[in-house]
Amino acid sequence: MPLALCCVSHSPLLDLPGPDRDLLDDIEAALDEAADFVREFDPELVVTFSPDHYNGFFYKLMPPFCIGTAATGVGDYGTHAGALDVPADLARDLAEAVLAAEVDVAVSLTMEVDHGTVQPLQRLLGAATARPVVPIFVNSVAVPLGPLRRAAALGTAVGEHLSRLGKRVLVLGSGGLSHDPPVPALATATGPVRERIVHGGVMTAEQRRTRQEKVIEAAREFASGSGPLRPLNPEWDRRFLAALDEGRLDEFDDWSNAWITEVAGNSAHEVRTWVAAFAALASQGPYRTTVRYYRPAPALIAGFAVRTALPAHAADPFPGGKRDS
Repeated sequence: MPLALCCVSHSPLLDLPGPDRDLLDDIEAALDEAADFVREFDPELVVTFSPDHYNGFFYKLMPPFCIGTAATGVGDYGTHAGALDVPADLARDLAEAVLAAEVDVAVSLTMEVDHGTVQPLQRLLGAATARPVVPIFVNSVAVPLGPLRRAAALGTAVGEHLSRLGKRVLVLGSGGLSHDPPVPALATATGPVRERIVHGGVMTAEQRRTRQEKVIEAAREFASGSGPLRPLNPEWDRRFLAALDEGRLDEFDDWSNAWITEVAGNSAHEVRTWVAAFAALASQGPYRTTVRYYRPAPALIAGFAVRTALPAHAADPFPGGKRDS
């Protein structure tokens, strides 16, 4: 049974004060088109590739990839707090298949996921628990990072297994394109911040409010053209999206991590969630993208994009719209 794909950027600032209404309306219209696509496809299972922002994974043990056989949303930035509907047997079978395909992946029986996983589920499905979901963590923040081609290998292994399930499976990738938000770095973090990214621990409501206020202030500075954050790179974003649209996934084999950081920012490595998702779909053969959207959004500190895609031979469940980037 064919897979379907939806990749979206996420941002805590979508639900925080700051971005102007025109920007939010434009992005929400694109997300609504993607949600229509998902609704028409009517997935029986959702498999997510998503990063974490030191809410569930920490340097005390930082795997490159991890499959959750159970998962709980931490509730950051107003997203769902509580258990997700994770089918443990399907998740465990997927992990075994990925390992058999010679891609090293960890397994978590108590995975904690943040807005990077939960926000797209809520936006596309109406609720984080609307469908059974298998969450796959893809480290995109904590250096050292593996080469981008390993994310593609993960996606290929996942896609080959999902095609044998006999279910309608939506593959979901979640990540910003070029962006460099104020995420702590191991090389410069000190004191409580370093303790947090190494050892983790439960954040208090006050700590979450403080983090939220800092993000809002950083976004205001960035949107005004000031502050220390690296600029967005729309040219790089469009090059990345064009390679996906045209099925040129092998182009990413030569994209070094150092180059991505230099030209697109520290958090641009979240594109590896998109690469994994598209590789999962490409494991079924040629594909075509349908809903397309891209906008550089300084007020969100991100190049913001949406893509949906289907195998080339599959009927489009949502022929009503296509937004060119």
